[in-house]
Amino acid sequence: MPLTDAARITAQTSQPAALMLWRALQPLRGLVRFMNSGAHPDDEHSAMLAALTYRDGLSVSYVCSTRGEGGQNDIGREAGAALGTLRTAEMHRAADVLGLSMYWMSDTPADPITDFGFSKSGVETLAKWGHAHTLRMLVQAIRADRPDILCPTFLDIPGQHGHHRAMTQAAHEAIAAAADPAFEAAGEAWQVSKLYLPAWSGAGDAYDDDLPPPPATVHIPGAGHEPLSGWTWAEIGQQSRVFHATQGMGRWTGGEEPQGWPLHLAHSVVGPDRAGKHGAITDNLPNSYRDLLPGHPEADHLDTELAACVAAFPNRAAVLHHAIWALHHVETTRLACQNRGQDYALHRLDRTAAQLSRVAFLATGARLTAQLATDHAKPGDTIGATLRLVAPDPLCHLQASWHLPDGWHSSADSITLPADAAAFNPFPMVHHAHAPQGPVAVRVTLSYEGLCATHLLPVETQLLILPRLEASVTPDAAFLNTAAPKPIALRLSQGASLNAPTGWSLTPTAQGATLHPNAPEPGLLTLPITKGGQPAQSVTRFNHPHTGPLIHPSPATLRLRVAEVALPPARIAYIGGGNDRADHWLRAMGADVTTLDDAALTAPALAEYDSLVIGIFALRFRPALAALMPAIHHWVQAGGTLLTLYHRPWDNWDATKTAPAPLEIGKPSLRYRVTDEAAPVTHLLPDHALLNTPNRITPEDWQDWVKERGLYFAKSWSLAYQPLLEMADPDEAPHRGALLSGRFGKGQHHHCALILHVQMEALVPGAFRLMANLTAPPATLP
Repeated sequence: MPLTDAARITAQTSQPAALMLWRALQPLRGLVRFMNSGAHPDDEHSAMLAALTYRDGLSVSYVCSTRGEGGQNDIGREAGAALGTLRTAEMHRAADVLGLSMYWMSDTPADPITDFGFSKSGVETLAKWGHAHTLRMLVQAIRADRPDILCPTFLDIPGQHGHHRAMTQAAHEAIAAAADPAFEAAGEAWQVSKLYLPAWSGAGDAYDDDLPPPPATVHIPGAGHEPLSGWTWAEIGQQSRVFHATQGMGRWTGGEEPQGWPLHLAHSVVGPDRAGKHGAITDNLPNSYRDLLPGHPEADHLDTELAACVAAFPNRAAVLHHAIWALHHVETTRLACQNRGQDYALHRLDRTAAQLSRVAFLATGARLTAQLATDHAKPGDTIGATLRLVAPDPLCHLQASWHLPDGWHSSADSITLPADAAAFNPFPMVHHAHAPQGPVAVRVTLSYEGLCATHLLPVETQLLILPRLEASVTPDAAFLNTAAPKPIALRLSQGASLNAPTGWSLTPTAQGATLHPNAPEPGLLTLPITKGGQPAQSVTRFNHPHTGPLIHPSPATLRLRVAEVALPPARIAYIGGGNDRADHWLRAMGADVTTLDDAALTAPALAEYDSLVIGIFALRFRPALAALMPAIHHWVQAGGTLLTLYHRPWDNWDATKTAPAPLEIGKPSLRYRVTDEAAPVTHLLPDHALLNTPNRITPEDWQDWVKERGLYFAKSWSLAYQPLLEMADPDEAPHRGALLSGRFGKGQHHHCALILHVQMEALVPGAFRLMANLTAPPATLP
């Protein structure tokens, strides 16, 4: 739906017109292009990029290998490709704050370059991504952006995330490959002039670099403030990072100025930087058209107009005058370069022209209203559309029109999609800050002082085009426990259907259908959902305030797991943080589960239950829970079973107070996790009730796991706890903090850092059997 007036005012407040114009002017001060590279959305070095572009006048970009689909989610339950869709949109919003051009290396959820989970090895990562494919996609991004400088965020050293290490290794290889015309990748060959590496340690809460960083050869200062806003570069960086909300990003800096960023020049084709404090990353690089095209009269004229355009701020009329004439000189310089065979300058002129067209539009002070009556439509639909442009300067003629793909049509108040309109692409490969994203845009033509310019602008909310055949089934994943079989009620969208598999029967209902187990065979089934006899697409919809509405289309299917799980006689309470569905899957098994809201978080309420499950991150996102922990400890002493699923140290977990006895969560996480989902698991106490009652946990229960075994394992614990499992990644010392169990009075506490919630979503049978054991009350244990 269109934005409310309140939402429009909030958006306008966050982007003051004068500040937007000032920021748009800064990259006109030079020609150097700086590309940051990383493996995930949020790997970009935001504060440094803010200083480079808004203080130093560099154009900046970021190339990212994955969509972050394997990461955590602090704001919801989107996971996998849906999370990748959300994190892509987050990255684009973050890029807008920094004026970044954004390039991606994975083009679909099926692309092998994926965030497959935490890795400790660059070699392992490149093997899974495909080394040649990774290099080809990085070269493609470099050739598209044509940076002068490439700088990975992290080092390729032990103790770093394997995805980071892979991207840094690839950066070294891509320098030569991108410049080689024989290397097969899209785009013309391009020579990156410099490769810098961070000369600081990447150690912290997540990583633990084993080796010291390389020596600094140049230092980017961090001090100072943006003149117009008064913000530090760190504050602007955090204003960008806060859009990575799924990763809990956004930190209040209190106005502290960063000390700066030391870099190590690892490769250069233009010679070393100047030594000492006078050295700069722009040394030996052409930073003006005079440098690039010496002796070229048009280059002199262009540089003069660009400098005058920047200096004219805050006089909008003067900025507009110089911007429109600078655009004229861009075209005359382009023609001269083509005549002289100086094609190496053309991409810089294209970039300058795009920057100037945005500056010119902002300098007009015009207000554009480009609204669509809906944020989603199907092929063939006609939707309402409003286009209005208010231009305060009578000497500047502005005209706005819809900019649409071929086959689309517009009228004064509507837009019509063709029957073959392409569905929404959740994984676009390129995003330029403030540029349109999606099929509908607005073309503004500007005429001033006898010269013309055009600029493309986005609509208020992008249009999401739904698949032609859309169908849904709820739930889209189901678990049948043969120890407590029951029919599975399905809600089907209108016109959707599925066929009953062997061993099942299907009866229609008013809401859809019910699957009845007759003689189902154990295993995993994937049942296609059809519409009109054709395979249909399912659409996941989500709408977060910081990204706006999004959809993720995927083949419509019902995944159905059949397995046997013995259930304990327990009344189970669940306190979630909104990040897992452990309660849902316990119910699917047939367990008696009650999900507690905040009103139910009281000591008397606990007495109604035998077992209590505290979901992942719940101590952080359920503020009332921490105050209830002393009462929970008393409830455990009286005979209750407490299960805490994995938490991070900063999730309001107090190592001395949260658990019934001291239990410290390990960090950095790299040192306290097992990323190999097939890592062998040793039962340290094979006869322990938790591994035998009511289900005997066998080697088969550790098979078919996905992503990883677990993370944020316990680092230390009271002698009251017993470690039950041992596991390790290849060539590493074994961990024993994945599953702890302790008896306290008549009750017990289990702390489980295995990612059982992920395994249950993947319908892994062993996860269900272990979860049943973890919720068994002490009375059922020998």
